[in-house]
Amino acid sequence: MRLSGVEPNHITFITLLSGCAEFPSKGRDLGSLIHGYVCKLGLDKEDVMVGTALVEMYSKGEQVEVAKLVFDAMMVKNSVSWNTMIDGYMRNREYEKAVEVFDEMPQRDVISWTALINGFAKRGFYEEALDWFREMMIFGVEPDYVTIIAVLTACANLGTLSVGLWVHRLVLKQSFRNNVRVNNSLIDMYSRCGCIEFAREVFDKMQKRSLVSWNSIIVGFAVNGFAEVALKYFDAMQKEGFKPNGVSFTGALTACSHAGLVDEGLRYFDIMKRVHKISPRIEHFGCIVDLYSRAGKLKEAWDLVRNMPMKPNEVVLGSLLAACRNYGDISLAERIVKNLVALDPGSDSNYVLLSNIYAAVGRWAGASKVRRRMKALGIQKKPGFSSIEISGCVHEFVAGDKSHIDKDSIYAMLELLSFDLMSSGYAPEIVVRELYESD
Repeated sequence: MRLSGVEPNHITFITLLSGCAEFPSKGRDLGSLIHGYVCKLGLDKEDVMVGTALVEMYSKGEQVEVAKLVFDAMMVKNSVSWNTMIDGYMRNREYEKAVEVFDEMPQRDVISWTALINGFAKRGFYEEALDWFREMMIFGVEPDYVTIIAVLTACANLGTLSVGLWVHRLVLKQSFRNNVRVNNSLIDMYSRCGCIEFAREVFDKMQKRSLVSWNSIIVGFAVNGFAEVALKYFDAMQKEGFKPNGVSFTGALTACSHAGLVDEGLRYFDIMKRVHKISPRIEHFGCIVDLYSRAGKLKEAWDLVRNMPMKPNEVVLGSLLAACRNYGDISLAERIVKNLVALDPGSDSNYVLLSNIYAAVGRWAGASKVRRRMKALGIQKKPGFSSIEISGCVHEFVAGDKSHIDKDSIYAMLELLSFDLMSSGYAPEIVVRELYESD
């Protein structure tokens, strides 16, 4: 274009900058050169679309401070510019700065709110995502389908069923109530909250389904213990003309694992490779390892782990280690822990589980040795926590926790329950092993 003597305009630059933004590793040098060209023409400050494209490019290229310099220099800004800057900070985990830009906005829209909610949800800050959603509703801003998907993701990960139900009621009043992606998110949320019948109801009422819809309901049934139903839906999906992908087979293999269907699971694994030409990923191997482990076939599980074409991760090894505890296989547990320590030397759970395995079979010297090793390495056991949702709020507790505002009522109820148990003839079993599990 340049060799032909044709002068570029703002559309040319926006297109090039968008390309650089989508491929930041390849487009960084070209993007800087284009930025220089744009500056000579003054378009970086005077043209809002070009300026916004620059902000997006630098944000996606992990140069968010440069993006902010461009943003501040822009003489004209619109809502897209502000939202792009908020998204840029969220993308680069600069959450406080994202909120600062949000607060400075002269006028916020649904995209501004969604940029924060979606940003928090994508990065695992689910409670913050729901807090901002509540703020959004208080300010009377109507959510769009992107907002709803982000909120349902947060509900699914927190297990906040009451909020999920409220959001579902909200969806039913909206024009996007038949949106496939929204319904897929509802299926996932209900499945992960243990309400598989609600998930089935959403699925059955869908006017149009995608492969993701089928995968969501199959995996939902599988993880909730309805193995036969999951496999029936897996077959029904194919009769409807959908070709199963890797996620579909993960659902089928999970169902077989939870139901102890070893031969059936191996058959699906073979069909996946031979018929559908899908190369097994780590999650598929993990399902087969779990399948063997649950069935007590620890040798077969370990042989598979050693012969996997990729390095096993913590999930795969952890599944087999848990089986070693259940079946008292100390020798295999020791080998697995060596692999786990190599993957994550600072993790406490691997050492604690091995210590508990020693304790479970009465090998107290081995358990003590593991604890001494943890102490020498400066590794401390992280306390596990339980959580419960009440009226849309998630309450978290650790062992012996007395920080909750309603602690007096909680402990009074525990004492009452303990009294009722003792009155019914229950005698608590106290063993030395508890020292290893709770200290």
